[in-house]
Amino acid sequence: MTNPSRRSVLRRSLGLIAAGTLARPYIANAAAKTVEAWWNQGYLPEEDVAFRALVADYEKASGDKVDYSLIPNAPLRQKEISAIESGGVPDVMEVADIRFTPLNAWDDHLLALDDIVEPEKFRFSPTALGCCYHYNNTTKKRAYYMAPMKLGTWPFHFWGSLVEKAGYKVSDVPNTWDAFLDFFMPVQDKLRGQGMRNIYAYGYQLTGNGGDPIVTFNQFMIAYGGKGFITPDGKLHTDDPKVREAAVKGIVKLTAPYMKGYVPPGVVSWNDADDNNAFHSKLMVMDFDGSISTELALYNKKEEYDATVTHGLPLGNDGEKVHAQVVGFGPTIPKGAKNVAAAKEFIRYMLEPKVLNQYLKGGLGRFAIPIPGMAKSDPFWLKEDPHRTVHTEQTLFGPTLPIYEAYNPAIAQVDAEHVFSVAEFDVMKNGMAPEAAIDKAFKRANEIFAKYPITQA
Repeated sequence: MTNPSRRSVLRRSLGLIAAGTLARPYIANAAAKTVEAWWNQGYLPEEDVAFRALVADYEKASGDKVDYSLIPNAPLRQKEISAIESGGVPDVMEVADIRFTPLNAWDDHLLALDDIVEPEKFRFSPTALGCCYHYNNTTKKRAYYMAPMKLGTWPFHFWGSLVEKAGYKVSDVPNTWDAFLDFFMPVQDKLRGQGMRNIYAYGYQLTGNGGDPIVTFNQFMIAYGGKGFITPDGKLHTDDPKVREAAVKGIVKLTAPYMKGYVPPGVVSWNDADDNNAFHSKLMVMDFDGSISTELALYNKKEEYDATVTHGLPLGNDGEKVHAQVVGFGPTIPKGAKNVAAAKEFIRYMLEPKVLNQYLKGGLGRFAIPIPGMAKSDPFWLKEDPHRTVHTEQTLFGPTLPIYEAYNPAIAQVDAEHVFSVAEFDVMKNGMAPEAAIDKAFKRANEIFAKYPITQA
């Protein structure tokens, strides 16, 4: 393949402007290069099709070659960790989990991408940028160690059809936190009264596996006023009575339904996919899970897809909007990459608004685009599908904050030890008082944070 001429590049740039998207034209290197890239295999086949199309378009535009591997999430996580340890790294990695970037930025294993992100940051939501901005303990400062490509948040999901079968209407569902949650217990009771003996109100992840139980606990704590558990300066605030009270309320609200029989007993050993599978088999009425993967798995089953409801975070008990946690995923460049310049050009291309929009739409919008202006201008994001609309609005236009890992990698170790899952087990299985379980968890969190001092805000 030949490199594009200056005239062809200008034609392409003008075409993007005419389409309403002012994207920087990609200018290829004089000599073609091969970029080795490891990428998450999609949860949906459409996501892989979209990535292959993106790569093909890039190769045509640039003359470079992308030697990519699509790898399932869990194996990719292990492969990336092993590569960092051994030095056998590719040029580009898509981040595989919420702990990877903050921990490896702290340890100075990644290249800063400020030269890519800074010129384009005006396009992106502040929370999207916050998800990529991490502290390096060698340089003693923060930088962009991931490029913002995909955003996800955690809404509630429930079967509208089961709510109606129980004798209610979807419009009956309250929209303040406790009232919303409590609504589903009588739904279980009424469905069981109709002979559905294996139905449960909730499918909360109360397990020590994966990332869902971590975010679930954090979101419940935030809903009760504990948003300041960790602040953007990386400080832990377990000494704040408001945070402790919120954590206690959160653990009570999560564990009490389990002990009363409103949550499947097997949740204590579930992994991140098990709640999706249980929801699809109608083992429970309501779930709390990231993105709209729960619904999109039913995309080609229109009747079931339409029978589900994606519900944004209810208001707090005080009637105020609750901050939603947002996670970002995207590419990073590990130190030791052989073709850094070519890798950066590939990332720049992927961040072009029109390119990024086409890619994420191709994946059915499972992840939200991190560019609010594009979400507003393209009806795909806010007008064409109620599930996608709710997820996009919560991710981009409600009050949000990055997952706590963006603030301090210490929380990544707290999460790796599932400190708050252990607290839930202490309540559910060991009979510990919620206050004592939280105090024990906070003590361990303090010990871990002491190992990760941040000297610059």
